[in-house]
Amino acid sequence: MDAFERETVSPAAFVGRLLLLAALAVWTVAFFRRPMGVLGDSVLHLVDLVFHEAGHVLFAPFGRFMTTLGGSLMQVLVPLVCAGTLLLKSRDPFGASVCVWWCGQNFLDLAPYIDDARALQMVLLGGRTGAEVEGHDWEAILTQLGWLHLDHALARGARVAGSLLMVAALVWGASVLWRQRARPA
Repeated sequence: MDAFERETVSPAAFVGRLLLLAALAVWTVAFFRRPMGVLGDSVLHLVDLVFHEAGHVLFAPFGRFMTTLGGSLMQVLVPLVCAGTLLLKSRDPFGASVCVWWCGQNFLDLAPYIDDARALQMVLLGGRTGAEVEGHDWEAILTQLGWLHLDHALARGARVAGSLLMVAALVWGASVLWRQRARPA
């Protein structure tokens, strides 16, 4: 028994978790099949966007660079904080695995944005492209770092990292359910 794991789960909760895990697996395949340049059209993209925009505000006291990076940083940190809270406070490794999956999904959500740093063709929140509004976050971030020429490689890296996190989270969630199946409440 994992020290962070509840010993038992009700049959209804077990079935609900099993259905959620199956839905996340199907959704994962759908995300993987989406080409790199396509921004999320899922409801999660809209949720991610809220945290992204909030990150700009929360990181504003730390200077211009962190204000710009703060959007993407917050988008990735929120699911990780949720995962840590579920694991450490609630002793719910299954819930934590779902949040790690969400973190991976955020990397996939950011990849097209990173990939567009030089092209600036992505339509942004205001309905205009980065070229029409003098750039966007990742163009500014990579320009300041001197990494603008690496936009495509970094985007592929974000996509790979997100994919690995999503798959690892599904495996973790499945292993939690496997252990809980033998110990109904």
